[in-house]
Amino acid sequence: FSSPSSKDQAEMDPADLEDVEDVEEEETGEDENSKARQLTVQMMQNPQILAALQERLDGLNGSPSGYMESLPKVVKRRVNALKNLQVKCSHIEAKFYEEVHELERKYAALYQPLFDKRSEIVTAAYEPTDEECEWKADEEEELTDEMKDKAKLEEEKKDEEKENPKGIPEFWLTVFKNVDLLSDMLQEHDEPVLKHLQDIKVKFSDPGQPMSFTLEFLFEPNEFFTNTVLSKTYKMRSEPDENDPFSFDGPEIMSCTGCTIDWTKGKNITLKTIKKKQKHKGRGTVRTVTKTVPNDSFFNFFTPPEGKKRSSDEDSEVILAADFEIGHFIRERIIPRAVLYFTGEAIEDDDDDVRIVHAEGEEEADEENDPDYDPKVSQREQF
Repeated sequence: FSSPSSKDQAEMDPADLEDVEDVEEEETGEDENSKARQLTVQMMQNPQILAALQERLDGLNGSPSGYMESLPKVVKRRVNALKNLQVKCSHIEAKFYEEVHELERKYAALYQPLFDKRSEIVTAAYEPTDEECEWKADEEEELTDEMKDKAKLEEEKKDEEKENPKGIPEFWLTVFKNVDLLSDMLQEHDEPVLKHLQDIKVKFSDPGQPMSFTLEFLFEPNEFFTNTVLSKTYKMRSEPDENDPFSFDGPEIMSCTGCTIDWTKGKNITLKTIKKKQKHKGRGTVRTVTKTVPNDSFFNFFTPPEGKKRSSDEDSEVILAADFEIGHFIRERIIPRAVLYFTGEAIEDDDDDVRIVHAEGEEEADEENDPDYDPKVSQREQF
């Protein structure tokens, strides 16, 4: 998510602008790995690429076979009645998702004390008791008492040799680095800042208010910015479009709002300084100018794309949808299961889910090659 604004620190005579050409560009502090990461992120942020991907996915939905046009008028009339029923179904479904949102709000209040306790342990505000720290892993079940005592002594010896850290250092940074969706957004210069991230919270809209949720990133005092909380709000709508009611597929993101980061002077990692050598076409003289331009950074997440509007083009909608997917993933997966992404266990579960899907796909392919396979019968059996 590149910042939309940039500053030109070079003072040039406007009359000379048409007579100069860039002959060289030097970027500071880049290595091959960071360039590769930036290229990947830039590709995913490119509206044309995202639009092409969306078009490809849309193409998988199939196309009309022409059967409807061949139906008698009396049958088409009855199909129209079914479509009117479908519109009513869409409105009921919209109400269903509104109630789901109410349930999310209710259970968020029940989860929050546990998440607060988690934050206190991570930040060393609370030291858990021996009983709270007792965890019986599967592999420990077969260990003898003698082996357990030996392992305990070795752990205690290692602890004595190291400094005694407070809480769980770099907890959230490790979570981010373990999740591909988030690690793709991270740059090397983001990591020192994210070491100061202490907690991530989600807050839902109040009862009776339009559907929305806000992600709050809580930071300890640091040298990079003065904010203690960075936030991003997603506003949603659960209502079928009057002009296209059949497109309804659950709540849609209408807009998202970020926040202003109060960077300390010289610490804004969302900007970078580049030097350009410019040659005057007429005089042949070369001079070096310094410009400040947007820099790839996770913190561009807080400068989101503009909200979706009726008149917005498809590219904007795709970019907004991609941004929403990240926010939704943080809300639905990262916040509730942070410790499992820290340890890597949740990642293994995700991999297992992917393998199951692939296995099912292979099985379906085999069935389709079976001359006795009836897809209609198969679909009924699934339900």
